[in-house]
Amino acid sequence: MPMHPPELVEIDPQHAITVRGDVPPDDLAAFFGPALSTAAAAAATAGVELAGPPFGYYAEMSAETVVVEAGFPVAEAVADLGDAHPLVLPGGRAVQTVHEGSYDTLQQTYAALEAWMAERGLHPASGPWEVYLTDPGTEPDPGRWQTRVVWPVG
Repeated sequence: MPMHPPELVEIDPQHAITVRGDVPPDDLAAFFGPALSTAAAAAATAGVELAGPPFGYYAEMSAETVVVEAGFPVAEAVADLGDAHPLVLPGGRAVQTVHEGSYDTLQQTYAALEAWMAERGLHPASGPWEVYLTDPGTEPDPGRWQTRVVWPVG
């Protein structure tokens, strides 16, 4: 599993527009397309500029349900816009890496990050998020996909 070396970084809070889902893990892939389309359309309707690639913020995860916010960073705060709503990704210290490959192998990257944090006495402070740097619609080879994983730490 190709993964860039993890790094401890300081990040700024980031305004975003998202669509929330309480989704069974097996249904995540089907959730993202419509959710991202809804978030992008809501931002366009509001005249708010997207400020980066799409992401998924994982507020809670269990074997049965994943509470996920799928959306885009935006240049300024937004109001509720129908099915889309504002979110602020947390700032502060975080561990990040870039995962290379299929989304199916992301769990290996998470396990490696957890081990890296434990070796350094770091503990997850809130939910992680994934920034989808590669658009599967334009890059059909999953082996070439890149996903930045950001995990706030305490």
